[in-house]
Amino acid sequence: MEIRPTTDEDLDVFVDTVHAAFGLFPETPVEGGGLWWSALEMDRCLLALTADGRPVGTAATYPFELTLPGGTLVPAPGVTAVGVLPSHRRQGVLSAMMRHQLTELRARGEVLSVLLASEATIYGRFGYGPATYTARLTVPRHKAARAVPRAHGTADAPATGQDNGSVEVLRRAECGEILEEVYDGYRRAQPGALSRPHRWWALRAGQPPISPAPRYVAVHRNTDGVPDGYASYSIGEGKTLTVDETIATDDAVFTALARFVLEHDLVSQVVFKHVPPQHPLRWQLADFRAGEVGGDTDWLWVRLLDVPRALTARDWSTDGELVLAVDDPFLDDHGRYLLTVRDGKADCVPTGREPDLSLDVCDLGSVYLGGTAPSTLVRAGHIQAHRPGAAALADALFRADRSPHCLHWF
Repeated sequence: MEIRPTTDEDLDVFVDTVHAAFGLFPETPVEGGGLWWSALEMDRCLLALTADGRPVGTAATYPFELTLPGGTLVPAPGVTAVGVLPSHRRQGVLSAMMRHQLTELRARGEVLSVLLASEATIYGRFGYGPATYTARLTVPRHKAARAVPRAHGTADAPATGQDNGSVEVLRRAECGEILEEVYDGYRRAQPGALSRPHRWWALRAGQPPISPAPRYVAVHRNTDGVPDGYASYSIGEGKTLTVDETIATDDAVFTALARFVLEHDLVSQVVFKHVPPQHPLRWQLADFRAGEVGGDTDWLWVRLLDVPRALTARDWSTDGELVLAVDDPFLDDHGRYLLTVRDGKADCVPTGREPDLSLDVCDLGSVYLGGTAPSTLVRAGHIQAHRPGAAALADALFRADRSPHCLHWF
């Protein structure tokens, strides 16, 4: 079997192969673009070929940036379009492609890579761990009354959720530049968020509101008239208003947009497709039970490729010192690292000291952004704590000021 990078001439073969792997057929091109694969960069794609040259597997990456706790942006190749023809599964094709891709990314000096997992059982063995989570929140329109805020605030410190801006409804086709700018400002402040390269917006590749699918967009503007948030939505069968995504620079803007869609006339219920863990929206309803949580699932999976560089890239919540024994069986890499945190910054160096925690690289990926507590994985039997207090210290160190969340689909 041969695994080779593709060229522009391979696009049709690549697209046909990945669709066949999932039992699908390529969509018919539509005016204005919108095909998800139009944002692929062929010099970042791989084809697996049999000895006689038949394509049987595909894999690719997108050039994203990932926002870390503390606001640092790091390059994060987004693994996508991974598929193997049904006739060639369980023959080592996927493992060979993953090893080729990860080895290539590490050789390029990448610190980490990310993906969205089609099935949760596939990518752990390749070193990826679930690192952000999302849920769907459904609110019946007749139960959408807001709770009266109990914190009143002052002129110097307004109460959380207080908003003096405005909301304007636009069609998706009228506000492309606004969406791109607002999203970029949001993702730079939100741990776990990925960039959306201009290429995606220009080609309208992906899911709404990037794609050309018809949508209304509630655009929030601050008191100076500058857009600082939006909610992309549509009303479908059963008068259900579905919000694709709510992008807001702060809680007050999110609250204003949520209030707008929850007060929409002639709607039976409102469905927020992506709500971060521990989001205050349910607490802002007069009837706490009115917000039904469903679809609670993993979203972004993280894979560290350079442990010391990754750990020193993010900010940290408290001072402390841990020795981590990290096992990376897929790439046959095993290291022991001394992590020392002072004033929110870390130093990470190889060490011969006895470990405080032993963990697989996939578990390190899960805790890296602060969305999974190390103690949870200790209790699950995945991380081994070698001394009392090690898990609690790891929880305190890895905790982020803001829960990581990712909305971008790729």
